[in-house]
Amino acid sequence: MTSQQLFDQAVQVLPGGVNSPVRAFRAVNLVPQFIQRAQGARVCDVEGREYLDYVCSWGPMILGHNHPAIREAVEQAVKDGLSFGAPTQREVEMAQLMVELVPHIEMVRMVNSGTEAVMSAVRLARGATGRDKILKFEGCYHGHSDCLLVNAGSSALAGGYPSSAGVPADVARHTLTAQFNDLAGVEALLEAYPGQVACVLVEPVAANMGVIPPAPDFLPGLRRLCDRHGALLIFDEVITGFRLGLGGAQDYFGVRADIVTFGKIIGGGMPVGAYCASRALMEQVAPCGAVYQAGTLSGNPVAMAAGLAQLRWLRDHPEVYSHIDRLAALLAEGLEGAAERAGAAVSVNRIGSLLAPFFTPSPVSAFVDAKGSDVGKYAQYFANMLDRDIYLAPAQFEAMFLSAAHSEEDVARTISAAEESLAGLS
Repeated sequence: MTSQQLFDQAVQVLPGGVNSPVRAFRAVNLVPQFIQRAQGARVCDVEGREYLDYVCSWGPMILGHNHPAIREAVEQAVKDGLSFGAPTQREVEMAQLMVELVPHIEMVRMVNSGTEAVMSAVRLARGATGRDKILKFEGCYHGHSDCLLVNAGSSALAGGYPSSAGVPADVARHTLTAQFNDLAGVEALLEAYPGQVACVLVEPVAANMGVIPPAPDFLPGLRRLCDRHGALLIFDEVITGFRLGLGGAQDYFGVRADIVTFGKIIGGGMPVGAYCASRALMEQVAPCGAVYQAGTLSGNPVAMAAGLAQLRWLRDHPEVYSHIDRLAALLAEGLEGAAERAGAAVSVNRIGSLLAPFFTPSPVSAFVDAKGSDVGKYAQYFANMLDRDIYLAPAQFEAMFLSAAHSEEDVARTISAAEESLAGLS
C-alpha cells in the first residue's frame, strides 16, 4: 500500500489519521510518509523509498536505528516475557547506572513517558514545597498534562490560560509563563507571587521551538533565583538527557537541578521515562511518602533491557559524543553556507548534536524570535528536501538530530540537497 492509501484509511479510525499531531504533516501541507523499517541513519517507507533521517524518533536514536546491541538485548528480554507488573533486576540496574552517570541524583522513579515523568516531577515539587504555582517558559513543551498545556497572557505577570480545550481554567491559573532567556521576567514573577511558586520548570536547551541554547547566565541565574525564593529547579531533559553528554545538561552547563526528568532515550527509543532527585526528595514519593504516583508498566523489562544496552554503550564508547557533535557543527556551518549561496534568509542554531534552521534573517534566542520564522518557506524547504530523500521534522519548530550512524558523506549530501532546496524556494 502507498502512504496516501494508508492515510486515507487512517483518518477514518484515528483523529487526523495519526496518534500524535505533528505526524499529520499539516504544518508542511503534505501527506505523512508511513515508515515501515529503519536501519542506521535511514528510514524506509511502505513504498520502499529510503530517506536519510534527521528525526531519529525525535531524539532517542542516538546510536542510530536498530543498533545491534540494543536489538539483541530486546530479543533476549522478550524471551523472558513482555510485562510482569512486578519488580525486576533490570530496573534496579538501570537506576544504578543513571545514578552513576547523572550528577546530583540519588534515586530514580521509572515511568512510561517523558510526559508522565514531568507531570510526576511537578507533583513532587508541589508536595515537597506545599505550594501550588509553577513557572514554565513560553514555547517550551513538557508533555500534554493539564497544568503544562498553558501559555501566559499578554502581561508578563499574568497567570496562564489554557492552550487546549479540556484544560480547566482553574488549573491553568496556577501556571505562570516567562520568556526563555529572560531572567528579569522570571525574577518579576517570583517576586509577584512570593512564597507561592513550587518550581521553575525548564528545558535546559529549548528544543520544542526549534533549538534555542540558554544564554550564558540563564541557567545559573535560574538556580540563584530558585534558591532565593525557595522554589525547586526542574530540568526537563527528555531531549538533552544523555544527548548533550553522559551527565546531561547539569554536567554540560555546570548547573545543579533539584529534579531531572528523562524520556525515551533511556529506553533506546521504547516507551519509558524517569524522574530523579536527591534521596530526601524522592523518599517523599509513595510508598515512602505522601506524593502518590504509580504505573503497572513502569520499569517494563523489555524497555529496561533496551535502555541499559544503549546507556552502557554510550558509557563505554564516549567517542560517540565527539563524533555527533563534530558532524552537527559541519552540518550547521554547511546549512548556513548553503543558505547564503542560495540567497535565502536562514538562521541556524546549534548546540551539541541538536540543530535547527529558522527561516528568518534575525538571530533566534527566544520564542518571540522563533515565531518570526516564515513557516511557509519551511514547508517548501521540507518538501524539497523530502523530494531529495532527506527526512526532516515536519514542522519549523522542531529539532534536527544527529546519530552515531550518520557520516561525513551523509552531511555533505544533506548540505548539497539543502542548497538545491533553498534555491528552489518561491
